[in-house]
Amino acid sequence: MQILNLSYQFDQMSRFRLRWLLLKYDRIDHVLALWMERCSLPCLRFSLALIFIWFGALKFFPGMSPTIEIIERTKIIIFGSYFPTWVIVYSLGLAECLIGLGLLFNFWMRLTLLALFLQMLATSTPILLLPEIVFSKFPLGLTLEGHHIIKNLVFIGAAMALGAKVRKEKSERSTQALQSQM
Repeated sequence: MQILNLSYQFDQMSRFRLRWLLLKYDRIDHVLALWMERCSLPCLRFSLALIFIWFGALKFFPGMSPTIEIIERTKIIIFGSYFPTWVIVYSLGLAECLIGLGLLFNFWMRLTLLALFLQMLATSTPILLLPEIVFSKFPLGLTLEGHHIIKNLVFIGAAMALGAKVRKEKSERSTQALQSQM
């Protein structure tokens, strides 16, 4: 009988500790979820901005960007010899830097995101025009250049997440401005 009583007390203490741990976990989870909700989009914006500014700036320094060859080969197919390669490379670099700055400073987000989507479309053209550069074994085997292009899917998803909040942020600012005038 004594053993059963000790077992029951131990079982009650275990349930209490388990309940206490679950409550602690729930509080920590709630705090972390609120923090992630507040910080995730600014972090995403900053990360994208850093990547676009970095990749764009590399195009202004000869030999620094690994994408120059694929840009040149794509340019020849699309434009022939009408534009010199440096015009396309510098234009793309400038566009990427401007997209990065727009993201960094949360400036003209609709236009910035439109430019980002257009840039993604342009940089994805080698998939159709130069599959021999993108795929080592079609359709799943990718070359290094193919990896570089396919990662754009993540950028597109990130831009969509940012774009989903543009209207909400604008309407919140409008509501706050109206309330401050009253």
